[in-house]
Amino acid sequence: MRLARVVGNVCATVKDPQLEGLKLLLLQPVDAAGADVGTPLVALDAVGAGAGETVYWSGRREACLAFDPQVPSDASVTGIVDSVAGQR
Repeated sequence: MRLARVVGNVCATVKDPQLEGLKLLLLQPVDAAGADVGTPLVALDAVGAGAGETVYWSGRREACLAFDPQVPSDASVTGIVDSVAGQR
């Protein structure tokens, strides 16, 4: 799982029927200090995250596991971060 900040919502008028009713979020990956790293990405929201929140997200095959039944997804938000404690 990786950290990101929600920077917006994505609207899609046409999408896979299995994704109907699911929210798409625009994420900016961040490091443990909250600094931007990498390029923004779109992820399915499994937890009800909102703009400005720090979240953790899963990619690849694990992204599908956040939904039952599983849906086609390359990235899914699977948790909202309350705080980040010291680094190792």
